[in-house]
Amino acid sequence: MSLSAQPPFNRLSLLQKLENQTVWDVLVIGGGATGLGIAVDAASRGYSTLLLERADFAKGTSSRSTKLVHGGVRYLAQGNIPLVYGALKERGILLQNAPHVVSKQAFIIPCFSWSDRIKYLTGLKLYDALSGRWSFGKSRWLNKAAVVQQLPKINTKGLQGGVLYFDGQFDDARLAINLAQTAIEQGAVVLNYMEVRSLVKRGDQLAGVLALEKESGREYKIQAKAIFNATGVFADAIHQMDTAGSSALLKQSQGVHLVFSKTVFPATNALMIPKTRDGRVLFAIPWHNQVVVGTTDTPVSKASAEPAALDEEVDFIFETLNAYLNTPVGKKNIQAVFAGLRPLALPQKEVVSTKEVSRDHKIISSKSGLITIIGGKWTTYRKMAEEALDTAIKKGVLQPKACVTKNLPVHGSIPENRSQQLAVYGSDAKEIVNIWHANPEHEKRIHPNYPYTEAEVIWAVRNELACTVEDVLARRLRLLFLDGNAARAAAPRVAEILRSERNKDAIWEQNQLDDFRQLATRYTIQTHPTAPSLQS
Repeated sequence: MSLSAQPPFNRLSLLQKLENQTVWDVLVIGGGATGLGIAVDAASRGYSTLLLERADFAKGTSSRSTKLVHGGVRYLAQGNIPLVYGALKERGILLQNAPHVVSKQAFIIPCFSWSDRIKYLTGLKLYDALSGRWSFGKSRWLNKAAVVQQLPKINTKGLQGGVLYFDGQFDDARLAINLAQTAIEQGAVVLNYMEVRSLVKRGDQLAGVLALEKESGREYKIQAKAIFNATGVFADAIHQMDTAGSSALLKQSQGVHLVFSKTVFPATNALMIPKTRDGRVLFAIPWHNQVVVGTTDTPVSKASAEPAALDEEVDFIFETLNAYLNTPVGKKNIQAVFAGLRPLALPQKEVVSTKEVSRDHKIISSKSGLITIIGGKWTTYRKMAEEALDTAIKKGVLQPKACVTKNLPVHGSIPENRSQQLAVYGSDAKEIVNIWHANPEHEKRIHPNYPYTEAEVIWAVRNELACTVEDVLARRLRLLFLDGNAARAAAPRVAEILRSERNKDAIWEQNQLDDFRQLATRYTIQTHPTAPSLQS
C-alpha cells in the first residue's frame, strides 16, 4: 500500500510528511493536554503544525488526573472566582465538543451539621450561578434517607443529609488520543516517540530543534517560526535548553489515586469529601465500572516519568475515605494505584504548601522567542492553547488568524449510549465492530473480567498511533489504571497482536513483555516508603 493510500493516523505517513516540510509555522514540544490543545488550535487556524512527544501522548500528568472536568469547587472556597468562572465555561465547551468522552456526573457532599448544609449549599448555588448557560444541573439539598439511598455505603452516624451538585467526568487519556487525531485531521503532523534533544538558534533567536525518532534512531533537524514548550512538569528542562541557568518556573506536587471494585462503593453518584485534614477535598468517583478515589498533594523536588505512591499517601486516602464509609476498606481492596505530578506555576511569594499554589496557568515568552506554558488543568486546555497562539501572534511571530476551537468537534464526537461497551470511541465504535465482522476471533476479550477486545488493540495500533504494550494497556485501553494484575495477565496477548500488526520479531515481543511487567508492579498494591523523585 502506498503512503498516500494509508489511513491518516499512520505513523509512517506522518514521518513522511515531516520529511517533506521544510519550515513549520508552529512546533509544539510535548504531547499532553496542553501541547495537544495547541496543535489542534494551530492546525485549525491554518498554520502548518508539528507536535513532538518524547514518549507517548498523555504518558505523564495528562493520563493521571482525578477524571474530572470541573470548575473547581475548592477554588471557589479560596475566593478564586475568575478561575472557577473560566473553567466552568470551558467545562461546557468540552461537553459540547467531546460528548463521547465527557459526561455529566452527580456528586454528593454529606453534611453532619446544619452549618455544613448552609455553607455547602450556598457555595454550590454560587457555583451554579457562575456556570450560567453552561450549567450541568442545579444543586439541591437531599435528606438523610435520600443520601443513604444514593450512597449505600455511607456512614450514617451523625448524618443530617447532603448537598447534591453536578460536574463533569471524562476519560483523560482517551480525550488526549482524540485530540491527536483531531490535530491530524486539521492538517497537523503529530508524532510520539520523537524526543527534542536540543534547540537550534540563529544568532540569539530560536529557529528550530534537533529531534530523535526513538524507534529508528534517526535524527531530524527541524525549522519552525513559533516554538511552544508544553512539556508539563518537564518544562524547566526545555526552558534551561533555551536559557541556561534560568530560574525554575515550576513547583511539582504529587497526587495519588486508588482504584477499587465498584462493590466497595456501589453508587452511580460520586462522593465529595469537602475537607481533609490537610485542607483539601477528596473524591470517590465511579469510572469505567470501578471507583477512583483521590487525591493527595505532596510536594516533590524533581519531575519523574513514573512517580510512585508513598505509603503515607495511601494511608491518608484510607483514613479519609473510611471515616465516611460504613464498611472500611484496606490495601487488599486496591485494584490499581497511580500517581501523577502537577506542574504548578511558581507563585511570586513563598507558600506554606502546594495546595495553596494557584491552579491557573502562565504563559512565558523568552528573549529567544520560546513560548512556555505552565500550570493549568485539563478543563481549561482549550483556552490555554488559544492564549498561547494569540501570544505568538502578538509577538509578530505568526500572521493573525482567528481561533475556531470553541465550536470545533473533537474526533469521534458523536455521543453514544453510555451503557454500550464502545461508547468512549464515539463515531469510531462502528469501525471497531467492522474489525469484529472481518474476523470474529477479534471479538475475544483480552481479559475475562473486562470488556476490552482484541479488535480494540488492533484499532489502537492502526488508528491511534499506539506503539507499545504500555501504550495500549495504559492509555488506549485503561486496564493498567483499573486493575494492575489484570493488565499483567492481558499483556502477552496484547504483545502478540502488536508484534503481528507492527511486523516485529520475537525478541521485540519479549522485551515489550518484560518492560510492561516491570511497569505494572508500580500500579498494584506495592507502594514505596520514599518517592523516587525525592531520592538523591
